[in-house]
Amino acid sequence: MTLYPAPRERHESELSLAQLRGDGARMAPHWVTPVSPEPVRVSPASIHGVVVPAASARLIDATVEYGG
Repeated sequence: MTLYPAPRERHESELSLAQLRGDGARMAPHWVTPVSPEPVRVSPASIHGVVVPAASARLIDATVEYGG
């Protein structure tokens, strides 16, 4: 007995990365990013009341990009 597989339909979720990037590039001109003012910097001394759990601080400290 010979089996003939049914042709597989292409679904939207199966787009290639190149197609997805092309779609994004074509849509980019339609999306306007509003210009926002620069955030106001504050002195570290004026930041109070922030509590970071020791485990979280150790995790960030152990991460090379952040402080290790």
